[in-house]
Amino acid sequence: MAHSVIDLRSDTVTKPSQEMRRAMADAEVGDDVFIEDPTINRLQDRAAEVFRREAALFVPSGTMGNLTCIIAHTRPGQEVVCEEAGHIYNYEMASMSAIAGVLPRVVQGNDGILDWSIVSKAIRPKIYYRPQTALVSLENTHNMAGGTVYRTSVANEVCDKCHDAGIPVHLDGARVFNAATYLREEVAEMTKKFDSIQFCLSKGLGAPVGSMILGTREFIERCRSIRKMLGGGMRQAGVLAAAGLVALEKGPKRLQEDHDNAQFLARQLAEIPGIGLDPSKVQTNIVIFNVAKSGRTSGDFLKAIAERGVLAVPVDNERVRMVTHLDVNRTQIEQAVKVVAEVLSDGN
Repeated sequence: MAHSVIDLRSDTVTKPSQEMRRAMADAEVGDDVFIEDPTINRLQDRAAEVFRREAALFVPSGTMGNLTCIIAHTRPGQEVVCEEAGHIYNYEMASMSAIAGVLPRVVQGNDGILDWSIVSKAIRPKIYYRPQTALVSLENTHNMAGGTVYRTSVANEVCDKCHDAGIPVHLDGARVFNAATYLREEVAEMTKKFDSIQFCLSKGLGAPVGSMILGTREFIERCRSIRKMLGGGMRQAGVLAAAGLVALEKGPKRLQEDHDNAQFLARQLAEIPGIGLDPSKVQTNIVIFNVAKSGRTSGDFLKAIAERGVLAVPVDNERVRMVTHLDVNRTQIEQAVKVVAEVLSDGN
């Protein structure tokens, strides 16, 4: 392994900044299970303010945040409509079934995006012996579709039509600030019609730990009980919330740099023989490409570049994902491209 590793596996690998570390060290804390941690309370109030919501709740992870919202919206035996490559279906340990007792109703989107014409076909008829649709969940940006972004008009139509049918809509907005950066819109305006929202502090925003869920005050109080049931009731967690506050205030302002680096990475990779990639589809900070034409599996390819100091992850046997973030600069992106080109040219 090279001495200086270029880690493009995810934007979750970022290290907390010195400002975050100072804030964590100096954080005023209390017992959050008693709702007495002032830094947690300040983070929750600030997140609710940013999204123009009644209340917010700090949770240890996006997975717990999504599951908490699913439990709050549904009851066992019902269905949740979600996209087939979505995070809640593929990467959250089947928790909606194993813990919430609900069935995913999986549908295919267009580059991960579900519009009303797709969602409407998945909603169950009101027949007592059919599992009923209890929730629709959208993901923005869509991770495994390559960081694709919902147009706000598309999301709004899904929400409006679902509400007409009496169905709430949850947003897995793990990277919603990336979507806002791409659209040049405010997150509050983009997400105002969703019944619940989860977003991550620990991805592009740079915090070491944590996610937020948002909704009405009544909904969030229900989620507080569910969070405790799932083991997410923390004590002096203000040391984590302090970093989250810095991430929330500072992180969104620099996401365009990640997007620019992803565009550069995509354009450079697309010129390398053996790689299948359409750079025009890269919208945010995620680049997914195919290595099948090189004659390698994704596993073989990843092993070869890792030996030269570049890390990425497989999507499947043919596709690879690279994610740009605040701990990788343009020079390192250029070096990563050089490594990929060398690996695919020398056959080693």
